Amino acid sequence: MDRIDAMRVFVAALDEGSLAGAGRRLGKSPTAVSRAIALLEDHVGAELLHRTTRTIRLSEAGERYAAACRRILTDLEEADLLAAGETAAPRGLLTLTGPAFSGRQVLRPIIDDFLDQYPAVRARLLLLDRHISLVEEGIDIALRIAHLPDSSLIAIRVGQVGRVVCAAPDYLRRHPKVTAPADVAQHACVSMTVSGQDHWTFPVQQGSTGLQQVRIQPRLLVNTVEAAVASAVEGRGLTRLFAYQVAQEVQDGRLEIVLRDDDSAALPVHLITPEGRLSVPKVRSFFDFAVPRLKEGFARMGRQ
Repeated sequence: MDRIDAMRVFVAALDEGSLAGAGRRLGKSPTAVSRAIALLEDHVGAELLHRTTRTIRLSEAGERYAAACRRILTDLEEADLLAAGETAAPRGLLTLTGPAFSGRQVLRPIIDDFLDQYPAVRARLLLLDRHISLVEEGIDIALRIAHLPDSSLIAIRVGQVGRVVCAAPDYLRRHPKVTAPADVAQHACVSMTVSGQDHWTFPVQQGSTGLQQVRIQPRLLVNTVEAAVASAVEGRGLTRLFAYQVAQEVQDGRLEIVLRDDDSAALPVHLITPEGRLSVPKVRSFFDFAVPRLKEGFARMGRQ
């Protein structure tokens, strides 16, 4: 087995979460899989994986080596597909990432439909509420809700989303009115660990010289949208989320939006890919397939 094949085994083991899973995916025996990992560890002179009978875990050296392997394998695949020309059909593993909530609610159904249309493509979807390096992690496509810095990434805008402050009607009846951003400081808040843990920022008000930073009292910090929504619905305090994340609860009357005219400006939503990847058939085909559907989906959520 050469080193490139061994890298494919190594990456497959990480994707599948086990050496046995890598063997099943690649059609290799357990002995062949173990031999491939041993070959790489002998070559680099360091342990790449901490193994138990049921799980594998990357070592510190393994984390660095895994990122390099993904880049190398991605470049090789891109070279093969480009050499095949424009007639090459979409095939192979398509790796995507997006925020946990919008990735699950918006992106995943589109991926399912795409896979139905292109049976030679497989997909790996990473739902993460943090940004990762597409190149370092071997990611083909990402859905990003943010203002993008200048970079070599190719980005197509598919919509925009705004944040809202909301709470259960019963909570709002029992506590001081929220008529201006500064009023938030008087309230218990359910906040996300990824942003706004000790303050919420509001746009410039008339007569103000800058953004308003209002200190909040986070009675509860959570790391998922679902947890924040559930606690707010149960009357635990104010929460601040993207409008589409609470659209159903607002429509059902379980949450009520406050500060409709004072909350933050909308953030753009982009579908992005590293420079050069758009020429790969599976990536180009997904952009062609997904962009109009994402635009429709985010436009519909914006009307809710």
